[in-house]
Amino acid sequence: MRHHGGVHRALLSTAAIGAAVLALAACGSDDDGGDTAAAGTGAATAASTTGGGEAQKVAVLLPDTQSSVRWETADRPLLQAAFDAAGVPVEIHNAQGDKSAQQQQAEQAITNGAKILLLTNLDSGSGAAIQNLAAAKGVKVIDYDRLTLNGKADYYVSFDNVKVGELQGQGLVDCLEAAGVETPRVAVLNGSPDDNNATLFAQGDNSVIDPKFESGEWVEVADQSVPDWDNQQALTIYEQMLQKADNRIDGVLAANDGLANSVISAQKARKLDPIPVTGQDATLQGLQNILVGDQCMTVYKAIKAEAEAAAQLAIALSKGEEPPAGLVNGESDDGQRQVPSVLLTPVAVTKENIAETVLADEFVKRDELCAGAFEKACDEAGI
Repeated sequence: MRHHGGVHRALLSTAAIGAAVLALAACGSDDDGGDTAAAGTGAATAASTTGGGEAQKVAVLLPDTQSSVRWETADRPLLQAAFDAAGVPVEIHNAQGDKSAQQQQAEQAITNGAKILLLTNLDSGSGAAIQNLAAAKGVKVIDYDRLTLNGKADYYVSFDNVKVGELQGQGLVDCLEAAGVETPRVAVLNGSPDDNNATLFAQGDNSVIDPKFESGEWVEVADQSVPDWDNQQALTIYEQMLQKADNRIDGVLAANDGLANSVISAQKARKLDPIPVTGQDATLQGLQNILVGDQCMTVYKAIKAEAEAAAQLAIALSKGEEPPAGLVNGESDDGQRQVPSVLLTPVAVTKENIAETVLADEFVKRDELCAGAFEKACDEAGI
């Protein structure tokens, strides 16, 4: 394993995860459980509980719906299904961007008997506070998707986030070359400055694009982070970039599809031509933007595999077992120690490989992707 950016990388296949979680789930009971969806803002709490024999209770703490719709549309149902299949009692909460609410949800979950927390923090400071509380109560914590810096997580499950950034950087290089832009003027929209993932994404993309700036092949117009991954703030920030640059921006390194769509919206509002824009998360909107030529690529992270891996760890811990052999495949530096980690492989998605990636995995359905005005674009792309 090589060390890069605090992460020892050894990548796990989605097939291996899927097979292991099915085997683990088969050991559980057949009890079913319901779920009440989180809605609204502030201290929104959504919980569900399933029966589970001798398994200890798990609490899932999701961050919001603002940074990405994935938390409710993908992660919640996938995690719920995995715990249900294994007969493990679970409650799932979404803090809707409220750090105090997430702290309260953690406290209540522990009071309710949760012995394992599956945590996606809103930032490392609030995440560490939750983990300190859990440690004091003898509750184990799995950092899910976002590593808590200087925390006390027992495990970390995510993607190789430096690689995500590398794919974005190379994607922008490829798209600008394909567009035939000489000495392109490039802007960078990073994710939230208090999200460790955003730091790792930037580390990866900088390794690709910084040499372009330093050599003079590209001109750096602006480089700015977007607080809380907020798309409205991203729109304002990018509009300011355009204003200062006299509308002369040839490409944008955008850290996810939401930020990319803000760029696209600003371009359209000023009646400017589409330019190469990167993304991440393979959202429906991002993929449709790619189909019609408004976005050049996104990074697909197989959320199903990530959720299954996290569920495997939580299920094993809830039953007093060791993680399945081969699941933990690396370590991640949280600033004070190495956290045992499951690191999965991200994939670059362009118009050319939508069919064999996100559609083949049924991450999105064709009838959703190609609905209405996008039918023609799908036909032209051979989808």
